[in-house]
Amino acid sequence: MKLLEGRLINVSNRLPVEIKNRSGHPRLSRSSGGLATALDSVWRGQHGVWIGWAGAGGDSADADALLQRAAHGRSYTFKPVAISREEVSKYYTGFANEIIWPLFHDMPSRCDFDPECWEVYQRVNRRFAQAAAEIATAKDVIWAHDYHLMLMGRYLREAGSPAHAGFFLHIPFPAPDMFEKLPWRKSLLRSLLQYHLLGFQTDRDRYNFLSCLERIVPEVSIHHGDLDNSVLLDGHRTTIGTFPISISFEEFASHAASRQVESAATQLRHELTHRFLVLGVDRMDYTKGIPERLKAFRILLRRFPELRHRVTLLQVVVPSREEIFNYKELRREVELLVSQINGEFTESGWVPIHYMHRGLTRRQLLTYYRAADILLVTSLKDGMNLVAKEFCAAQVDECGVVVLSEFTGAAAELQHGALVINPYDLTAMAEVIHRACVMPLEEKRSRMRLLRDIVRTHNVESWADAFLSATITADPRVDPISPLEPLNLPAMSFRAAAPDNAVSFRTAESVKEPAFLSAPSRARRSTKDARV
Repeated sequence: MKLLEGRLINVSNRLPVEIKNRSGHPRLSRSSGGLATALDSVWRGQHGVWIGWAGAGGDSADADALLQRAAHGRSYTFKPVAISREEVSKYYTGFANEIIWPLFHDMPSRCDFDPECWEVYQRVNRRFAQAAAEIATAKDVIWAHDYHLMLMGRYLREAGSPAHAGFFLHIPFPAPDMFEKLPWRKSLLRSLLQYHLLGFQTDRDRYNFLSCLERIVPEVSIHHGDLDNSVLLDGHRTTIGTFPISISFEEFASHAASRQVESAATQLRHELTHRFLVLGVDRMDYTKGIPERLKAFRILLRRFPELRHRVTLLQVVVPSREEIFNYKELRREVELLVSQINGEFTESGWVPIHYMHRGLTRRQLLTYYRAADILLVTSLKDGMNLVAKEFCAAQVDECGVVVLSEFTGAAAELQHGALVINPYDLTAMAEVIHRACVMPLEEKRSRMRLLRDIVRTHNVESWADAFLSATITADPRVDPISPLEPLNLPAMSFRAAAPDNAVSFRTAESVKEPAFLSAPSRARRSTKDARV
């Protein structure tokens, strides 16, 4: 990654390490958040500070010493933000995960619009902003992450922070008819516009954000340039860009190719003794479409009885937010479906679904990726979904097939190599799984080579470079000679261009055309070159 002139001040809800109280004593452990995994590799050689909550034991007397020890050997230090148990309940569980998470994933019926949660969310965001403003200089770059910190830009500006500040949303941004249900919609939008740069996963998310601005904050002026969008509000300019997050391809590929992983994958396939291994790896979350996947697998076994004894679904579900009622209900539904399907189809020597409800080590995850023939990603809505990209990187034999929901951010990049599905269409999903099982090896290899080339080229390092470069060059000043013109957003044909330093994703130019694409498909593809 290109080094910054100053430091990178990274701000996220959680630190990549967590302090837990065990038997009355604080203990350090690795954070369970996925953000730490994505960002750890981009810090190499870049000095900075990571600001975030250190966990329930972060307010102990030994916390500072533990965090100093955790930072040993890293290029950055840790700065904890204290959050009380009550604030965690209102800010994190309440506002972030029972209002914003379901609303931004198009599930408003799951929202609990508690006004007290909004008050605490504001208070905690101000605390995060103060922690960053205390240490940031004009040469530093502040990078705030995700839906927990959408108000931070406002408080940074009120504190007079001289640093350039960018915000990246890791989850989808909803369309106006969905977002309008949020009681504090205008305050949230105006606060986001206090950052210098706003980054979204896909063009659709950016389009939704601009549409919400046009409808809810009519006093803004929106300019659609050749390479970016600019929004003017109260004399401040904010740049809006699309930056699809990725993974460290070489790291995943090299570890997956190790003898230990290869041996473990061979052993797993030998134990299952069946021809097709279908894999699902998800957090226990209602956005992931796990019940829909299980129902489609049941349809598969009913409609294609010749696959019985030949196909096995290995479903790994990582525990998540178990204190929230909706997640408890989801676990009961998933486990009941697994029980029903296994009860209907299990025969001597064959169990159709192997279900695990636990976390995985990196080696275990890579073993499953190497062993699997088919990956199922059936999200009802997803910001990106890095599991699909991890699977591609780990497929060093280039034989796997990705079945991917069209409602994931990853579908915009991977649609020409994956089999794209509508997760609400259970019968069609079953037919696509069948197609993946009977697909000729040559087509499997062509598709996977294309997918691996895309993920290799557009990796997490290029994502971070693009975002930080755009943050540095974002100019909040407004040229009085060239006022911004209002943008009349067209219908769904709108396709925003990427900022100057963003990754230019042009599959047809950078990757060899797969033989299995028909001429009409190639023609359609040439019209969809997306700078994302």
